[in-house]
Amino acid sequence: MGDEQKMRASDRDRQQVVERLRRALEDGRLTLEEYVDRMETAYRAMTYGDLAPLCADLPASSPAMARPPAAAIPAAPLAASSGAGCLAVLPKVLKILWTIWLSVVSLNVVIWALVSVTSGQLAYPWPVWVAGPYGAVLFAVSAGVMLFRRSRPPVAHLKPVNG
Repeated sequence: MGDEQKMRASDRDRQQVVERLRRALEDGRLTLEEYVDRMETAYRAMTYGDLAPLCADLPASSPAMARPPAAAIPAAPLAASSGAGCLAVLPKVLKILWTIWLSVVSLNVVIWALVSVTSGQLAYPWPVWVAGPYGAVLFAVSAGVMLFRRSRPPVAHLKPVNG
């Protein structure tokens, strides 16, 4: 390993690698899971040698794509007016995670209700501790994905320069 590879990386170096990984995710070169794994590794990296392998299989820059000016891209309609519209734009993985979360929370609420009814008094609302933290994290991830998708231009407007 060269001397440069042993040099300590700065926060700016880590951020530049994460930005490059984000562009690779947008280009479809990385899956969301690969991006998250590499991003976590980048933020934990101590040296340039730790950062180098994260982008080794990615091109130096993405191919030139002719993009229309930002004003020419119509704004995506906001689907926030209906809950079903919001969930419809989420990736399949998040839809599955929301379904699992809803199933687990529903089961816990039913168990809590049965315990409360059979004991004759209202039990401590412990399902909140099951629903709250995981629901908050899932909501934050879903909101981030929706914001990310709204900030990207529609794929139909992108045309290759050579084609």
